[in-house]
Amino acid sequence: MLIKDAPALRVKVADVDADGAEPGEFTALVSVFGNVDSYGDVVQPGAFERTLKEWSSSGYPIPVYWGHNLSDPDYNIGSVVEATETDRGLQVRARLDMDSPKAPQVYRLLKGGRVKEFSFGYSVRDAGWGEKDGTEVYELRDIDLYEVSVVPVGANPATELQTVKSLGERTERAAARALESVKAGRAISAKNESALRDARTQLAAAIDGIDGVLSALDPPEEEEPKADTDSQDEDPATEQEPADDEQPDGAKSPKPMPDFAADPLAALIDIEMRSAQA
Repeated sequence: MLIKDAPALRVKVADVDADGAEPGEFTALVSVFGNVDSYGDVVQPGAFERTLKEWSSSGYPIPVYWGHNLSDPDYNIGSVVEATETDRGLQVRARLDMDSPKAPQVYRLLKGGRVKEFSFGYSVRDAGWGEKDGTEVYELRDIDLYEVSVVPVGANPATELQTVKSLGERTERAAARALESVKAGRAISAKNESALRDARTQLAAAIDGIDGVLSALDPPEEEEPKADTDSQDEDPATEQEPADDEQPDGAKSPKPMPDFAADPLAALIDIEMRSAQA
């Protein structure tokens, strides 16, 4: 499941007994059409049309969560009463479950304006490359909507992890597109090459961070006791270390791995670019 944020969009918290509203109701614009986000994605009009029809026919409501916390039922704080595509984007009218442990507090945060950001979980059914204002963008044309979440500013670890995943997927698609261009004999622009290199740097930093977290979670393995080499009688006159480029059986040892071999994707792009320029 991917996650897309909709910060500081239009939110209206209904007053109790106003226009027949019930306690805990609010309306919000949770996705804006035609807006280029930080990943170069643009949600197209009609992207929610199919999934909203499927939700309607299923008889089940779209759940509302606090911070995409799907693992704890206390954070399932309500449901979407009505969801429609407007000219601007996806607008929802939702009702919080005021009998749940977290919903009343979230409602107070919304009413007080202390929280006003939303996000939604989704997967892509149909998407493709397009252009907006002379810039290449990735158009989301048909998506599966899973949930809507009220989120605090920059305080959602799940969103951060999904951002890493999303970055990897975007980079993979961009690299595949660049590779196709190179194979066809077309040179990629300096801007796209720079973007690929920047993404590679970001992914490397993300991998280092994830490795640090995983290593902290896994207890260190106990080292096996080393053999007592002092007790071994070796004759320096008869024992001879093999040469650096030879194995004991006379076979050549492999050459050191090139730096780019650690990143096969970068290697493919580099090789194809060199071939195209030859």
